[in-house]
Amino acid sequence: MTSTRTGSPSPLRSLSAVGFALAAALLGALGTASTANADTIDQEFIATLRAHGIEHESEQTEIMAGHLVCHQLGSGLTPQQVATDVMSSSTLDGDNAGFFVAIAEEAYCPAPPNEA
Repeated sequence: MTSTRTGSPSPLRSLSAVGFALAAALLGALGTASTANADTIDQEFIATLRAHGIEHESEQTEIMAGHLVCHQLGSGLTPQQVATDVMSSSTLDGDNAGFFVAIAEEAYCPAPPNEA
């Protein structure tokens, strides 16, 4: 398995990561409804990240960050903007940040309503 961590993050990157983690924690506090389906989705999300060589400090951090991706997309940011945010607040490179956003969107973001 490939690790995506290289070197120590800069103080600015550490500060950004703290802000990202706080926002993710707040989002997690808002949606703490835990069901068997959510657990399955979480485990599939984690397994997909691991298969791609992406690991964070904890699974809970990854899950909260995945939900934050949806919040940011729902706020009007483009996937590219969210990937840039992920990249600047983690040790992920551009490819892995884009992969993270795509997998998080697939796992956690509600599908748009069908237009009739």
